[in-house]
Amino acid sequence: MCDTTSSSLPRAMISRSALAAGASAAVAAGGRVADLRRDAWGHGVLAVAQVVTAAGAEHVLVDAQGEVEALQLEGIHGVTVAEPDIDSALLYGLPDSSASLATRPVMRLTGRVLSTKRLRSGDAVSYGYTYRAAQETTVALVTGGYAQGVVRALGNHADVEIDGVARPIVGRVAMDVCVVDLQGADVVANAEVTYFGGEGPAASGVSRWADITGMSPAELITVAGAHAVRGWEA
Repeated sequence: MCDTTSSSLPRAMISRSALAAGASAAVAAGGRVADLRRDAWGHGVLAVAQVVTAAGAEHVLVDAQGEVEALQLEGIHGVTVAEPDIDSALLYGLPDSSASLATRPVMRLTGRVLSTKRLRSGDAVSYGYTYRAAQETTVALVTGGYAQGVVRALGNHADVEIDGVARPIVGRVAMDVCVVDLQGADVVANAEVTYFGGEGPAASGVSRWADITGMSPAELITVAGAHAVRGWEA
C-alpha cells in the first residue's frame, strides 16, 4: 500500500520561463481574454493571471466571483462571463494534433522512483497481470496513479522519461503508483520521473496521452495539475 502524503504525490512543476514565453506568444498572436478557468488549467490562477496580464492580456476568464475579487486585489481584471480569444495552446505550451509544440510546455508532471525489482522472464506485474516480462528485466515502482490523473488506459501504452530516456509504463496503472520497465538501466530510489512536459522525450507526451485516452490535452493537464503538488522551476 502506498501512502498518499504530499511526498508520495506527483508534482506539477511550472516553468517560469516557459510561462512567460507562452504568455508573450499567445498575446502577440491576438486576443484580449485569457482562459484561466479550472485554476488556469491546473497551473495556478494567480500566477498565470499575473504573467498573462503583464504580457498584455486585458481580462482573464475565471470560474467564480471569489476569484474575480481576489484578482482585483492584485490589480487584475477577472471576469466570469466572456469568450476567451487568447490561444490557450500557446499560453500553456500544449502540442497540436501532430504532437508539435509551438511553445514550451509550462507544466512538467513528475513522479519519483519508490523502489526497483528484478523480474524473470514470464513474471507479471500489477493488477490482472496484463504485462509479463518477455525477458529478464528490472522495473521501477513510481509515484503517480489514476487518483492523480495518470489514467488507467496509459498502462502498456505510454512512456515516461527517466534520466533523459523514454521508458514504458507496464501493467495496469494503480490508484497511486504505476510500474515502469527500466529496460536494463540502473536507476536509484527517489530518481525523478517525468510523465509529460519539460524539454526531453516527454515534452509532448500529453499528446500521446490524448491519443490513448480520448481526452484532450487540456483535460489531461487540468486533472493532473489539480491533483499534484505544485512547484516552480526555471
